[in-house]
Formats: sequence, structure tokens, C-alpha cells
Amino acid sequence: MDMIRRMKRTLQIAALVVVAAGYMLLMWRGPWMIDGSHLRTRDLQPADGVIVTGFRTTLVAIGAGVIACLGLYYTHQTFRHTRARDQEQADLTREGQVTDRYVEAIKLLSADHPTQRLGGIYSLERIMRDSEKDHSTVVAVLAGFIRQHAHRPEGGTPDPQPLAEEIQAALSVLGRRPTRAEPTRLDLRRTCLRGADLANARLSHARLAGCDLSQADLRDINLESAWLPGADLTNSFLTRAVLSRANLRGATFGGAVISDAQLQDTDLRGADLRSAKGHDAMQIGTALTDATTVLPPSA
Repeated sequence: MDMIRRMKRTLQIAALVVVAAGYMLLMWRGPWMIDGSHLRTRDLQPADGVIVTGFRTTLVAIGAGVIACLGLYYTHQTFRHTRARDQEQADLTREGQVTDRYVEAIKLLSADHPTQRLGGIYSLERIMRDSEKDHSTVVAVLAGFIRQHAHRPEGGTPDPQPLAEEIQAALSVLGRRPTRAEPTRLDLRRTCLRGADLANARLSHARLAGCDLSQADLRDINLESAWLPGADLTNSFLTRAVLSRANLRGATFGGAVISDAQLQDTDLRGADLRSAKGHDAMQIGTALTDATTVLPPSA
């Protein structure tokens, strides 16, 4: 790389020497090269002097203009390089600040006190909104936090305790996260989210298999193409929920309110809707059902 730079520099100097030599040659012999048929080579007369002086004056003006243009170009290039370096330095400084904020947020998230964990959750939300490149990382961290602290035990009985405040906060942050491309699906499998407030949440394409969403507020939630096989939706509120193309195989809808829910191509095979409320035959008719689907008596 250094050799290439030296060669480039040598060529530039050589080109500059050639141009300078050519310019001096034009200053000396230019009038005779351009208009030699009308100029004497010796015993010059006043008329010859006018032509020679005019040519050389024009050449000097052109040279000055070229030098001025080169100066402007050099200044522009220097400004561009300076601005690029400043931007690079600003980006590095910003990256360092985001990293420091991320480390502090993770420390708060792993703290013992609920208030500190709340601070960590909202700090991560701010990072996610400010830094698009950290969006997926923050989503994965918050989802992992929920899976760890709200894990649904295998075959266990529902936890009668209300949902922890920090779990609800993490769910709210994920439900209102910015709309951006995400390389992987939001993973909340086998979590106990009983009584969660997820109204208006954006959880399309999320993985919620085996999730306990009983008594949850799911009004106007977007679960399009979400993965919820075996989910417990007992006594949940699914009014105006978007469930189009969602996988709800084997899900339980006991006492769930599904009025105005969108069920186009929703997979309800093996699902139990016998005591679901607010449904109509046309609504359920748009879903995918089979002999294993337990339909309401009026459907």
C-alpha cells in the first residue's frame, strides 16, 4: 500500500513538472507557435509586441484561473476529508456512549430490586429507539428476561400471583417497539403472562407456543402470523384482535371474548372454542378448522 502511494505521488509530481514546463514553453514560444505566420522572429515591431503581450497576458490569466480552481478543489477535498474524519469520530463517540448505556442498563436489569429492573428496561427501550443497529439485541435481551422470570412450568398450576410489574413493563416495551426488520421472531415461548395488558401490542410473527395468556387484555393486539399452538387464552379479551394466519392449534379459548377478531386463515385445528364469547358463524368460517376443532354450539 505504501509503495502504491509513493508511485502515485511520484506520478503526480512528474505530471506537475510536465505541465509547468509546457506552460513556460507556451509563455516563451507560444505566440510564434499559434500565430507564427504574422510575427517576426527578429527586429520585432510595436504591432508584434501587442500580439505577444496580448497572448502572454491571456495565458497568465488562464494560468491564474486554473490555479484558483485547483485551490478551490483542494480546499473542497480538504473540507470533505475533515468532515468525514469528524463524522467518524462522532460515530465512534456515539458508539461508545451507547455501549456504556447498554452496559449500565444490563446491570440494572439484573439487579435485585424491582425498581432498578424497571430502570434497566426503560433504558434499553431508549437505546432501541436511538440505535437501529441495537434494535434486535435489545428485543432479544428483553424477551430472554421475560422467559427467565415468567417461565411457565411444565404441567404446573397457574400462578395466582399478579404479573410482576417489570414483566409487564418489558411486555409493553416489546409491544410498542419501532417497526423495523428483525432477523428472528420474537421468542416468548412457554411463558406465564396471565393477566397481562397487551392491548394494541404489535406481536405479529411472535413465537408464543404454550404461553399462558389467560385473563389477558388482548384487545386490538396484532398477532398476525404469530405462533401460538397450545396457548391458554381462557377468559382473555380478544376483541378486534388480528389473528389472521396465526397458528392456534390446540389453543384453549374457554370464556374468551373474540368479538370482531380477525380469523382469516387462522389455524384452529384442535382448538377448544366451545365456551368462547362474541363470535359469529361467518367469523369462525374464515378460519382453518377440522374434526378436532371444538366449535361453539352456535357456530
